[in-house]
Amino acid sequence: MNTNKRQEGFSLIELLIVVAIIGIIAAIAIPNLLASKRAANEGSAVASIRTLTSAEATYQATTGAGAYGSLAGLNSAGLVDSALSNSATTPKSGYKFVATPDATTPNSQYLATASTATATGLAATGTRNFASDATGMITYAAASTTAMTANNGTAIGN
Repeated sequence: MNTNKRQEGFSLIELLIVVAIIGIIAAIAIPNLLASKRAANEGSAVASIRTLTSAEATYQATTGAGAYGSLAGLNSAGLVDSALSNSATTPKSGYKFVATPDATTPNSQYLATASTATATGLAATGTRNFASDATGMITYAAASTTAMTANNGTAIGN
């Protein structure tokens, strides 16, 4: 009679070593993943600001009869989609967008801004806010809890 029992499987030590290795790999990968997500959000925000700049020019030349429009006006004219026009309440790719024509008659200027939905911490959706005006130049400034109030940041590379 054979009294030796055959043992199969992994020991507790082997399992702990595997879990520790997975933990180390995750600790290295997660910050890079979050940084990549922030960079993607910023790229999307710049593209959306470019869309707003084009939409404002089109609106001024057609529907606006020389005046610029708000996000709601641009949406009703079919120049921007509802995801962009509703981004003040539901952020689009981590950014809130606002397009505001000035109060002069006719509205000869506008300011389009993209501000991060969450500016700090691990859940930060971006590190920069963006703006554009009637000159068509897109600028950025460090993300904060408030949106840019003028197109006076650093110009982005085209």
